[in-house]
Amino acid sequence: MRKSWFFLVMVCLCASISAQSGFFLQNGKKKTRIPFRLVNNLPIVEVDINGTFLSFILDTGVKSTILFSLEAADSIQLRNTSPIQLQGLGPGGAVEALKSLNNKVKVGNAIDWNHSLYIIFDSSLNFSPRMGIPIHGILGNDFFQNFIVEINYISKVITVYDPKKYSLKPCSKCEDLPLNFVGSKPYISLEVASEEKQESVKLLVDSGSSDVIWLFDHDYFINENPKNYFRDFLGLGLSGNIFGKRAQIPELIVGNYHLKDVNTSFPEEDAIIKARYYEDRDGSVGGGLLSRFTVTFDYKNKLVRFKKNSKFNDPFNYNMSGITLEHKGMELVKEKRGAPVFSDRTNQNDNFTRSSVSITTEVHFSLVPKYVVADVREGSPAAFAGIEKDDEIVSINGKPSYQYELYQLIEMFSSDEGKRIYIEFKRGLYTNRVKFYLKSVF
Repeated sequence: MRKSWFFLVMVCLCASISAQSGFFLQNGKKKTRIPFRLVNNLPIVEVDINGTFLSFILDTGVKSTILFSLEAADSIQLRNTSPIQLQGLGPGGAVEALKSLNNKVKVGNAIDWNHSLYIIFDSSLNFSPRMGIPIHGILGNDFFQNFIVEINYISKVITVYDPKKYSLKPCSKCEDLPLNFVGSKPYISLEVASEEKQESVKLLVDSGSSDVIWLFDHDYFINENPKNYFRDFLGLGLSGNIFGKRAQIPELIVGNYHLKDVNTSFPEEDAIIKARYYEDRDGSVGGGLLSRFTVTFDYKNKLVRFKKNSKFNDPFNYNMSGITLEHKGMELVKEKRGAPVFSDRTNQNDNFTRSSVSITTEVHFSLVPKYVVADVREGSPAAFAGIEKDDEIVSINGKPSYQYELYQLIEMFSSDEGKRIYIEFKRGLYTNRVKFYLKSVF
């Protein structure tokens, strides 16, 4: 789960130590290919900052590069730092940070010799426990400024082109939409529709959000009788947790592409009031939508291209269990494993050899991830089964929880309605086992 970010600060680029301003491709290359991991609809790329390799979310919804979770990278060199305060989405106030200038940042073959970044030391701003993998920061849309960038969510490859040597070719199966920029951040206009009306909405393109779409002012999609929504944790913002309602809208229209019964989030007013004040926007679209396409950003020509992929017609899933899990450290487990032992014995009288096999039990100790319940949605199947916040998950469907990746558990909880889930959990000194069935609100 994740946020949309918003800054009250403007980044001033200083004179570069090279003739090139911002990112460029080394050695006159036409393009470079950058593999990425896709976790919760978010592209995770490896970034080299002053010689230290870290994992960053590629995020068009943020202007600049943000670094956090420094305890995982104590040896990183930070240059020309000065204190600053940052303000973002969420109900809290500003957070303390450092601004660092003149850093060497490299992504694949793309490099910036004079990159500005922001370092946040607030330990609560940490995506790694909810993602299940180390996340050290966010690579903002500064990365997109000098390139044409294609994100292929199926092959999990980002292709970066030098626009001086490459231009987009006509594509009859693609949908090209204009990009508008506000504060250097990209916006598109899409259509949302109900049975009663259809209207255009101005949306921030936010590849760093795992949701499909956020809407700020469209309460006519929300019904009380019959109730068609539930309140949920929507994500972590720079200024605190963001809560709101989740519902479905009948239709989302991307050019000539029509998507039906689209999962939609409606954040609470206190979390987005700053975005309303500083930006003219109706919401945002995130990875839940973008991952159904191969998406190409051409910032120079103010254009974004959508080409649907094999995930386009997949249903819009969400976590029906009501459990929000997070990785909370490691624990030592003892496992018994059987190992074969082979032996030969020679009979001197008969002059032949007998071979035998025996099984011995070996005890292995391993450090494994520990998963803890960070939140349980009110009225959800897990809540009715008695699962509570801070319970440690021991096993799921008879399999030790540490044998799962966190994203695999999220996928399991977002699978077919009616699926039976057995969970063994530990609360204090006691262990309990419960059963529930996945149930959709929609």
